Amino acid sequence: MQTWVPVPENSDFTIYNLPFGVFSVAGDAPRAGIAIGNQIVDLAALADAGLIAPEKDYFTQPTLNRFIGLGKKVTNEVRLRVQQLLVDEDSELKKNPRFLVPQSEATMHLPIKVGDYTDFYSSLEHATNVGKMFRDPENALLPNWKHIPVGYHGRASSVVVSGTPIHRPKGQVMPKGATAPVFKPTGRLDFELEMAFIVGKSTDLGESVPVSRAEDYIFGMVLFNDWSARDIQKWEYVPLGPFLGKSFASSVSPWIVTMEALEPFKVKGPDQDPEVLPYLKTEGAKNYDIDLSVGIRPQNAEEEVLCRSNFKYMYWNMAQQLAHHTVNGCNIQVGDVMASGTISGKDETSYGSMLELSWGGQKTINLKNGATRTFIEDNDTITMRGSAKKDDIRIGFGEVSGKILPAK
Repeated sequence: MQTWVPVPENSDFTIYNLPFGVFSVAGDAPRAGIAIGNQIVDLAALADAGLIAPEKDYFTQPTLNRFIGLGKKVTNEVRLRVQQLLVDEDSELKKNPRFLVPQSEATMHLPIKVGDYTDFYSSLEHATNVGKMFRDPENALLPNWKHIPVGYHGRASSVVVSGTPIHRPKGQVMPKGATAPVFKPTGRLDFELEMAFIVGKSTDLGESVPVSRAEDYIFGMVLFNDWSARDIQKWEYVPLGPFLGKSFASSVSPWIVTMEALEPFKVKGPDQDPEVLPYLKTEGAKNYDIDLSVGIRPQNAEEEVLCRSNFKYMYWNMAQQLAHHTVNGCNIQVGDVMASGTISGKDETSYGSMLELSWGGQKTINLKNGATRTFIEDNDTITMRGSAKKDDIRIGFGEVSGKILPAK
């Protein structure tokens, strides 16, 4: 397909992508849009002109929840209609420049109201690395890991959109060799390279989503940085798991890439051994070939890449995660966010956290400006990017970025 909108080479937002987001301009109220090249298609304006359905009210909300809740039939029809308008040289969209807004003039907002947030732990390589560091290297994985998609319920209120600065969190830390904890800002602030899916269909309490239909409940995906305070986490996580070491902030990219756009990039996931229980069995390609990277930019320095990974490495796929999440009757809501857990590969350059890259602080990461890191320091900016390419089709997620400010 060709669009009449100029799309820069290697743009994330090609005619094959068309992700949904929420934006505002010059202090106006937020409204829904679709990204194409360096532009945003104003969906509220299109609906007001009668060029797309449903009515304008669905596109003038501060989040996409109501629109997503209309179901995939409607949301995909909107996307395909906009695609048609962007391809048609004689379309009303082309004749009316007011329907397009430069991304450079727009402020992006958190695209959904997050009712609940769940973080999984689904990378075999990441779980193995962490197990080697904190437990017996010969028994790095806990006995349940290959039987269930392990996860925990996170804090929805602190999920923020890309660009939101993050203050270094404070909490209890147990210094090495000490007999009592101290209260201090974390000295081991970390990123976690993750992706997350947005729930597009609600269920009732007591209802389970079969793994065979789980994809029907997934609207789209975003990049996700689950910031972590490793020293706070290490002291608090026994026996109930992550708490203050995780809940201070999680950052998401502003554009939601639909599962329809991601369809060409489906691939088979890793073999699962031992065999999973019947309610978790999936058939066919359920993983996605999405290249990922993490960059660090110290203050007054250039950004450089810390690691490169790929979403296809995930041991547990999204359908299995959602089926397991609801198998006990837990209800889900439109806009719920479910994150993958850190995405690491087999090679050291593909490790998706500073914890792994520095191997718990034992290795020094040398930066081009002469500085070194084991964990993230104040005024560092962490930026994650993701894209997929197959033949002539390329789509991307934009980026999720956050700067670390000193503790308050």
